Amino acid sequence: MSLDTETRSVVMEREMKHPPEKVWRALTQGPLIEAWLMANDFAPVVGHKFTFRAKPMPQWNGIIDGEVLEVEPNQHLAYRWDSLGVETVVTWTLTRTANGTLVRMEQSGFRADQDNNFRGAQYGWQQFVAKLEAVLDQQ
Repeated sequence: MSLDTETRSVVMEREMKHPPEKVWRALTQGPLIEAWLMANDFAPVVGHKFTFRAKPMPQWNGIIDGEVLEVEPNQHLAYRWDSLGVETVVTWTLTRTANGTLVRMEQSGFRADQDNNFRGAQYGWQQFVAKLEAVLDQQ
């Protein structure tokens, strides 16, 4: 018997016309996170446990439990993203460019039997990252 330990990741990369410090604020300050992602009690402190809360849907309670794993201000942020028994890690990497910031988001850890969750994350992150950029443009 072999155990399937291979996992998949959703990766989004987008260059945004804002400096890393501004993108960082939108990734780490509760009211800004709520504007592009979900209501939350997030704090960029390693070990901080938090909850993202969205409107419940028929197949989902709208709750994501998390814990901050890594914080390098203006450069790198990682946190657990656990919902309905699916445990993944979201990692943000910010790289300064001549025109702003290359924003890379990776949600890793989707198992082969979590294809619906993986596809949902692919769709969802496209929406979230677009909203993130819109929030940055309004600041």
